[in-house]
Amino acid sequence: MDRAFVRLDRLSKRYGQVVAVSNLSLDVARGEVLTLLGPSGCGKTTTLRMIAGLETPDEGAIAFDGVPVLSIAERINLPPERRNIGMVFQSYAIWPHMSVAENVAFPLKVRGLPSAQVVERVRAALAMIGLQGLEDRPATRLSGGQQQRVALARALIHQPALVLLDEPLSNLDVKLREQMRVELKLLQRQLGLTLIYVTHDQTEALGLSDRIAVMHHGRVEQIGTPQALYERPETPFVRDFLGKSVTLSGRVRSVVNGTVAVELACDAGPVIDCDAPAFDLAPGSRVEISVRPEAVRVAEGEERTNGGTLDGVVEAVLYQGDRSECEVRIGGEAIVVFVQPNHAFAPGDRIALALAPNTARVWPK
Repeated sequence: MDRAFVRLDRLSKRYGQVVAVSNLSLDVARGEVLTLLGPSGCGKTTTLRMIAGLETPDEGAIAFDGVPVLSIAERINLPPERRNIGMVFQSYAIWPHMSVAENVAFPLKVRGLPSAQVVERVRAALAMIGLQGLEDRPATRLSGGQQQRVALARALIHQPALVLLDEPLSNLDVKLREQMRVELKLLQRQLGLTLIYVTHDQTEALGLSDRIAVMHHGRVEQIGTPQALYERPETPFVRDFLGKSVTLSGRVRSVVNGTVAVELACDAGPVIDCDAPAFDLAPGSRVEISVRPEAVRVAEGEERTNGGTLDGVVEAVLYQGDRSECEVRIGGEAIVVFVQPNHAFAPGDRIALALAPNTARVWPK
């Protein structure tokens, strides 16, 4: 990574006895999209508000491009208007008494730019987000997607060094959310923006981010590229929060040459070979294995009769259009797997499942 454009150094924030953020350090490169991902109450919005200057941490420091904007130890705390940031809120914060152009122009007017420059830059900003011709329309006459675009144009109009986005798409319907996700990614690449994006939506995080910081109880549980976090989660929380997992209990049979052989507790399938984890495991240790649902397929023909499969009973089927999600009971455990629509399973059907090679990970239990 290039030299950090945004550096968070040991930030902590408490509200009474509640620790919202604990000793958090992060670096963000120029032009990067970093997403803070996690459930409600994990500290991601508090972190974003501290970067913006809307909350003051109890400890820590923040620097933009090597220049401190906040240091508790040195008593530095620049107000939001001096941090050169743009921000898009979950509610959009569009002023209903203003027109589209007036909403977008507001950051320039408070900075005292000449009227001619304001008009020119507003026109260019609205053209960039596809709202040209709507300059004089009242903000209340806009759809949710259009209001989101206005909020984004207003955040970008003064050419900020950093753009902060707090759940900006959560109020949109599913189809519009998907459309705006693509438009935001294209705009970020076109302008070379540095974005810090807050969301609890895993699909948004995976699709938009260069890196994701998964937060839990005010701390960063793991940080990395979307692919690395999805394929190589380092903790059960990251594994379960970022996508779905098929998880089964077992015991370690052997550990040989970097491979852990796990005997499943359900007595309904083969011994599973997994890559050895960073932690030590001894034969007989209770563990669980996990794979992503897409690494599980329906076994048919000779593969089914030759063994080496997980045999179970379908308990429920949820049709999803491009696939069906089947809850399958294997021994005493229930798992959810994805099957193609051409497999017409019904509750009560027996099913055999095979795992793609080298996809299972082992975890202590």
